This record gives sequence, structure tokens and C-alpha cells, in this order.
Amino acid sequence: MPLGKHGKALTDWLLTTDPHQRIRMAMAGSAGLLVLGCMVLMNLMAMAGLMRQDWTIWWTLATGCGPVAAILLIRSGRTRHWRDPALTQFQIRYALACTAAAYVLAGQARGGVPVILSLILVFGIFGMSAHQIRWNMAYALLLFSAAFGLVAWLDEPGRISALEAANAAITVMVLLGSTFLAMRLQRIRAHVARQKLELTRAMALIQQLATHDELTGLPNRRHMMALLEAEHLRSQRDGRVWMAALLDVDLFKQVNDTHGHAAGDQVLQAFAATVRAAVRGTDVLARWGGEEFLLLLHDTEPSAARPVLERVREAVRAQDVVVQGQRVGITVSIGVAARTPGKSVVQLLEQADQALYQAKSQGRNRVVEAAPPPAPAAAAVSDIAVF
Repeated sequence: MPLGKHGKALTDWLLTTDPHQRIRMAMAGSAGLLVLGCMVLMNLMAMAGLMRQDWTIWWTLATGCGPVAAILLIRSGRTRHWRDPALTQFQIRYALACTAAAYVLAGQARGGVPVILSLILVFGIFGMSAHQIRWNMAYALLLFSAAFGLVAWLDEPGRISALEAANAAITVMVLLGSTFLAMRLQRIRAHVARQKLELTRAMALIQQLATHDELTGLPNRRHMMALLEAEHLRSQRDGRVWMAALLDVDLFKQVNDTHGHAAGDQVLQAFAATVRAAVRGTDVLARWGGEEFLLLLHDTEPSAARPVLERVREAVRAQDVVVQGQRVGITVSIGVAARTPGKSVVQLLEQADQALYQAKSQGRNRVVEAAPPPAPAAAAVSDIAVF
């Protein structure tokens, strides 16, 4: 049933609106209810005459101070930047100390203390590290060893040594069993966390392979087409001008034939790095296929594209790739076309490809701009005599 306006306001005031704080407050509140149940159980046993009521009252007051202090500290926000902002370890260890004290005070009801102990150990079991689990076990064993020794030293009237030994054995078994279970769960959590991390890495690798070229690390043809379509839609809305340039490494087959395909791969990697260094960070370079690359020039007028592409051409011509101790020089031919209203992405790429063909046929190592679309024919004007 959804909370009303006042109920939500009260909940926000109690638990705060910070989602992390709400979780901590809820956990501390749950621990407080668990401790409250234990206090009620102890007082019921005292009322039944199984233990001293005066000691039980003092124990109840002392035990209740821990959860209340934890809740107030968490609610105040002071613990936000602490190593354990939910005070989980403090609450567990305080409760263990109070339970060990309860074992001493419980008299004939000591057999019920292991039940309370098991509930305390289960609390927070999923959030503890292996180190914390071992530390808590050693701490609890130390506390209960002291409690066993104190009970034996007090040697209360009616005490049965065999029954005390049985209670002590059950308590130790609960401690060891809970610790084993906690360690097992912690290992399972760690294994699941590793699997999740491996799955995340695998998904990231699959995404990378699906959208990027493995050799150069550039976006691949499929991903670049999606980027071009997105840019085309944006330009239709706001009228922005952008350009696409096809870059083809000149005489690349000779590189492969002379130096081998491994050398060719090295040349393509160096080419991609050189072009990326020569263009703006907002421009996108993709491997279009083989030795052909596509460059998307964002928000670029035709007059501004030429200097950028000439800088790219000069950078490629100036680079030398060392392959097996030999320097391999390359050049690039570039065909570029501008996006104009009414032109689709496919038509734009066709124009850039035609410009690239012209650059190749004109001797390579040059930039050729696609011819602008013809201006619409002016409407014929008939001479009309006006009388």
C-alpha cells in the first residue's frame, strides 16, 4: 500500500532522502529490532525466575545503548566518509560482547544464548570480508572463553558442570559453524563478483569488436554509417554543414608485395595514427575497408575543409614507417564532398568516391573536392505586355 503524503514525509525525515543513507538506516533499524527481541527474551527469562532481574535490567540498558548510538550516528551523517559508514562491524562486535555478558547472567537459561548468538552472527554476513569474518570469530571465541571461565569461577548454586560443558560446546559449535558458513558465502560472493567482472569485460570486448576495426582501433564501416546517419539527421534539423572525405593509401598493394602483409598492417596502423593526430578531436576517422578510410568533418564549411585535408596529406607524405630496418614512405589520395540539403548519405559518399577516383587519375597524392551540385535552373520568364 503506497504511503500517503505525511507518511512519505515522515519516512524521509527518519531515513533521509539519500538512497545510501536509507539503506544504512534500514540495516541499523533491523539490527536494533533484533537486539530488542533479544532483550525481551532475556527479560522474559528473568521474569520466569531463570536469572536475576536486577542484573537483567542493567544488561538491558547497556545492550540497548549500542543500537541507539549506531542509529543516531548514521542518521547524523557523521559516518558517511568512515571506512564502515553503516557501523556494521561495531554493531556486530558490540552485540557479541553483550551476548557473552548475557551468557554469564543467564543462569539456568544459558541454553538459549547460542540461538541469540547465531542471529547476531548471521546479521551482516553478506557484507563482511574474509578478514573481518576471521577477526570476529577470534573476538567471539575470546569473549566466550572469558565468559565460560567466569561462570566456572562464580560456581553458582545449582550449577551442573556437565550442562555447562554442553552449553559451552554448543556455543563454540555455533561460532565455528556460523564462521564456516560466512566464509563459504564470502567465497561464493567473490566468485560471482569475478564472473561479473569477466562478463563485463567480455561484453565490452564484444562491443569494441562489433563497432571498431581490430587492426587500427578505428570505428569500422558499420559503426561509421550509423554515425553518418545520425549526423545527417542532426543537419536536417539545424542546417549544419558537414563533410565526408574518403582517404586511400596510394599504391598500397606494392607495400604488401614488397614487404609482406605484416608490414602492410604496420603501415596502416601508422597511417591511422598520423591522420588522427592531424585532424580535430571532434572529427571522426574510420576504416572503410582495406587501405581506404573515411573522415567525418563535423561543422565544417567547404572552405575550411581544404586546409585540414591538405594538412593530413602533408603529414602522411612526411611520415616514414620503419619496416624490417627499411623506411617505407606513403602518400594518400583524398576525395571530399559536402553535405547539402536534399542529399542523402549514400549520395554524399558516392560524390566523395568520385572525387577520390579523380584524385587517383590525376596522379595521386592530392585532395579533390566533389563538384558542387548544379544550381537549379531559373524559371523562364515570359514577356507579358502590360497595357
